[in-house]
Amino acid sequence: MWTADEIAQLCYEHYRIRLPKQGKPEPNREWTLLAAVVKIQPSPDQDCDTPDKPAQVTKEVVSMGTGTKCIGQSKMRKSGDVLNDSHAEVIARRSFQRYLCHQLQLAATLKEDSIFVPGTQRGQWKLRPGVFFVFFSSHTPCGDASIIPMLGFEEQPCYPASRDWVTNSPVEASGNLEIPENKRNCEDPDSPIAKKIRLGTPARLGTNGAALRDRQGSNPVPPDVSSPTVPTEELAPVTGTAPCGVKVVDVYRTGAKCVPGEAGDPRKPGAAYHQVGLLRVKPGRGDRTCSMSCSDKVARWNVLGCQGALLMHFLEEPVYLSAVVIGKCPYSQEAMHRALIGRCQNISALPKGFGVKELKIQQSRLLFEQSRCAVQAKRADCPGRLVPCGAAISWSAVPEQPLDVTANGFPQGTTRKGIGSLQARSRISKVELFRSFQKLRSSIAEDKWPDSLRVQKLHTYQEYKKAASAYQEAWSTLRKQAFGSWIRNPPDYHQFE
Repeated sequence: MWTADEIAQLCYEHYRIRLPKQGKPEPNREWTLLAAVVKIQPSPDQDCDTPDKPAQVTKEVVSMGTGTKCIGQSKMRKSGDVLNDSHAEVIARRSFQRYLCHQLQLAATLKEDSIFVPGTQRGQWKLRPGVFFVFFSSHTPCGDASIIPMLGFEEQPCYPASRDWVTNSPVEASGNLEIPENKRNCEDPDSPIAKKIRLGTPARLGTNGAALRDRQGSNPVPPDVSSPTVPTEELAPVTGTAPCGVKVVDVYRTGAKCVPGEAGDPRKPGAAYHQVGLLRVKPGRGDRTCSMSCSDKVARWNVLGCQGALLMHFLEEPVYLSAVVIGKCPYSQEAMHRALIGRCQNISALPKGFGVKELKIQQSRLLFEQSRCAVQAKRADCPGRLVPCGAAISWSAVPEQPLDVTANGFPQGTTRKGIGSLQARSRISKVELFRSFQKLRSSIAEDKWPDSLRVQKLHTYQEYKKAASAYQEAWSTLRKQAFGSWIRNPPDYHQFE
């Protein structure tokens, strides 16, 4: 039906063709990360699927996001008009919520075909049969999915983390770290190390990349997606030996910090630096953030769905991702499964319709052209340091104003004086997504509203979220059984109307 490379290529082409220059990295000086949601559905003229003729499907990018930043706690606003988290995965998911809201509007007003069809309950809808969604990210999610072993082989293309890294953790390090000379050699296609990697000699790592400050940057080693990987939870922290007998010389690091209440990282030299499986919060520049890592957020979406609490009012069941595809980067299948599925797989007693989905997780062989790794390889001896792009781009498959470019949580170009005005709101901010939800509700006759919107008079964002009782029950169960230390914003940050 589809391959990881087809999904990656589709997203890269969409990025090049459909997104404008505004908000993209400055050539040879900046890098960024890309995420998207791709809709898969049977082709209109599809015949019966047979063994000699695989099913034909159409693939369409319905949301996209770029970004590497998040704001500190002191910059958060109770009016809901600032983006707290602008990592690519989060931008893509919020853009996807815009798309879902628009599709519900089409279904409710019967104007044209929608991905939704009527459910069995009044005022609720469900996905059209055969429609599913694939999530793409050009790099593994920050946090737990980024903590994987660095294995020792006969020859090692990139050396273990230096003692400087052990002493000065990546959280405190600059996001513009200079790449050591041996790592630059890995990027040079004519270097002996790169040649050995291409020839399939043992000089390779079946591992994931480190998350530096702001957001993880791809390790320059071109990975072999078929390289052997080892489940990090099975590492012997004392001996530093993997179950297969290969020596674990170190682990790639994540800049995401353990949340208060978690056990915390041992921060010992080498492979014992991190503890896997913990909830983590994204680092900030001196100002602590309240944004959970992308590994944690994607794991949560895999239980609660991507639609959020508001849209759950109009849905008979959550909208889940069927698969996750990662672009070419250092990678571990086991770490991805552990971070996105394994931590929640024993959760029980979820409300009807909710569950822990067995995501299909794959990696593409295609590299994102504006990733840290790709830009570093191209820039050669360009002066100055390579830095993460400060802007974030949101794109949704909606007819009105599909594009949104932000910096520091506000539309790019917003002045300090303009903050608080309607023009200074991102279209995917909490308050604007709430406004879209209210517009959807108002377009439907009151006697056709779902019961959750009819039983009581609701006013604030918080009240509407709380009224989605099945969603809130599922979220409560997830917290009690797996994510008890999850950082939640105080209720007064959700009291806007």
